[in-house]
Amino acid sequence: MSEHYGWRRGGDRDGAAVAEGYAVARRAHELGRAVRERRDGLGLSQAEVAARAGMTRSALSRLEAGGAGVPTIGVLERVARALDAELVVTLEAHVA
Repeated sequence: MSEHYGWRRGGDRDGAAVAEGYAVARRAHELGRAVRERRDGLGLSQAEVAARAGMTRSALSRLEAGGAGVPTIGVLERVARALDAELVVTLEAHVA
């Protein structure tokens, strides 16, 4: 007879680390969605924006899909310029 091992969310990982991982993924997805919506609104292709931002089309595609992790401020600044937009970064207090 085979043994059955249960699965639990995060396995042996700390719950806070799992939550932070989800938060990072959510931010990456939200950034990507904002870039895609702006690009679509301007009627530009990924290739056009990527060329303007000095990156490859595949890198822009990964950013838009949220699969590139959270991009650096430098990358976001280049993409913002390519999209004729302003990059705004804020810090907000946690709501208790």
